[in-house]
Amino acid sequence: MNQSTTFIVGAGASKEVNLPTGYELKRDIANLLDIRFDRWDQKSGDYVITNALRHLVRTPDGRNGDINPYLHEAWHIRDALPLAISIDNFIDSQRGNENIALCGKLAITRAILEAEQKSLLFFESVRRDSELDYSSLEETWYLPFFQLLTENCEKNDLVERFRSVTLIIFNYDRCIEHFIFNALKKYYGINDQEAAEIVGALNIYHPYGSVGALQWQPGGGGISFGQAARPETLLACSERIRTFTEGTNPEESEILAIRQHMREAKRVVFIGFAFHRLNMQLISPDGYDEGQEPPRCFATTLGISESDKGVIQNQIRNLYKDNLSTQMANVKCSEFFSEFWRSLSFQ
Repeated sequence: MNQSTTFIVGAGASKEVNLPTGYELKRDIANLLDIRFDRWDQKSGDYVITNALRHLVRTPDGRNGDINPYLHEAWHIRDALPLAISIDNFIDSQRGNENIALCGKLAITRAILEAEQKSLLFFESVRRDSELDYSSLEETWYLPFFQLLTENCEKNDLVERFRSVTLIIFNYDRCIEHFIFNALKKYYGINDQEAAEIVGALNIYHPYGSVGALQWQPGGGGISFGQAARPETLLACSERIRTFTEGTNPEESEILAIRQHMREAKRVVFIGFAFHRLNMQLISPDGYDEGQEPPRCFATTLGISESDKGVIQNQIRNLYKDNLSTQMANVKCSEFFSEFWRSLSFQ
C-alpha cells in the first residue's frame, strides 16, 4: 500500500524547541542590525555582521572599504520591520535593492544560527561526552514524529519507508535533519555514515533555503548545528537564503519536485504552518488531474480563528480542485500526532 506522505512544516513546529516565530525573528533581526558606533567603537548591533560587511568591502568588487551604504540599509530594515508582516515580506517589497537583500540575509543567518544554539536540540558535537538530551523534548512534536517514522521498522527497512516521506520545510533552521540524524544513531546504535544515508532517503526541501548544510550531509563544507559563524562563513551561509521571488521561481527544479510530491501524496500534513498565500501557491501541484483521488489532509490550527479555518479549508481544497475536507486539530504540534496517530501510521 502506497503511504506516501508529505509534511509541510512552518515556524510553529520549530517554536516547540525554542526557535523564533516570524514576529520574534523580526525583533531579533532589528536588534542585530541596530549597528551603531561611538566614534570608532561599536556600541550596539551584531559584531559578526559588521565584520562580515568589512570583509565584503575588502574584496575586489567591494566598495573601497566603505560599509556605510550597507549600514544605511541595515538601519532601514531595523526601522521598517515593525511595519512588515515578516522579514521575507520586507525584503521582497524592496526587490532589486541588493544591499537590503544582503543585510537581511546576513541577519537571518546570524539569528537562526544563534537560535539553534539556544534551542533544546543543541549540544556541543565536538565533545565526545556531549549528546542530545531527548528527555527535554518530551513536550515537542519531534519525539512522536520519530516514533511514527520508525514504528515497527527494522534498520534495514528504514530507507524504503523514508523514501515515501517528503518534508517541505518553510524554515531556515535545520532542526528536523539534525534531530532525525542523531535520534537514528541513538535508537538503532548506528554510526554517522549509516544515519546520514538513511536521512538522505527522505525527500527534504527548504523552498527559501537554510543557513547551510550540516557537516554530515553530502557535499561537505557544512556548518554544525548552532555553530558560531566567522564573518566569512556568515557571508557564505547567507548566500543560501532565498527571497520570496527567488524561492517561488516556478522554473526552479526544487519547486517542480515539491509540486510533484504534492501531486502524488496520499496524505498531506500541515504542521505549525501559517497558510500564507504565496506559500500555498508555491506548493500547488501542477497538472493535478481532477479525476484522481485527492490525498487525505490534516492540519494544526492552534491560534487560528474559526472564520480563518474556513478560509484555510478552501485554500487546501483549491490545491486539489476537489471538495475534500481537511481534518484540523486546534492543538500544539506535540499533541497532533496523538490526535491522528492511526490515520498517519505507516503500518
